Amino acid sequence: MKLILVDLNDGVCDAWREYFKNLPDVEIVNNYFESLPEFDCMVSAANSFGLMDGGVDAAIIRFFGNELMFKIQRRIIDEYFGEQPVGTSMIVETDAKKHPFVAHTPTMRVPMAIAHTDNVYLAMWAMLLEVHRHNQINERKINIIACPGLGTLTGHVPYQEAARQMALAYENYLNPPRRINWGFAAERQSRVRFGGDDGFDFPST
Repeated sequence: MKLILVDLNDGVCDAWREYFKNLPDVEIVNNYFESLPEFDCMVSAANSFGLMDGGVDAAIIRFFGNELMFKIQRRIIDEYFGEQPVGTSMIVETDAKKHPFVAHTPTMRVPMAIAHTDNVYLAMWAMLLEVHRHNQINERKINIIACPGLGTLTGHVPYQEAARQMALAYENYLNPPRRINWGFAAERQSRVRFGGDDGFDFPST
């Protein structure tokens, strides 16, 4: 499986080059995803409701057509009762012969800042697991994934932090553990850093 990290933003691509430099089967493209000659699955850095009218999502719909958004929203209603949680991903067929799939992967419930969260890690992790699951049970495999910067636009996640979380998820995917214990869990959480209340200041009452 090959991972193409594709984004127009120079800063995002520079951060990817730093954090993905020692990880295999990764290509970084500083351009529109539409310029890619080949990919099987485009990652939609989505919201939980499948409203795809801004940012990369809007470009995805322009590329594949409005029917894709309606198909995604129907599946969110049918499978998630109207709200697809952050930390999930679903593979949706596009009806485009050369680019047959989109991975609808929420990084946020609605458009909002998600800095100081682990949402980027959760989204990247969910997408990789869903592609893996898809390839285990479907005849038509996903061999090339095209993925934009997650959380770097509306989410206001700093480029370095977004790249760090994306790379960590990919590294963990490539290196599954042989067993699980509290030492493993603590080490993984320390590398993710965020989650729960970490990074948030609660207002005084």
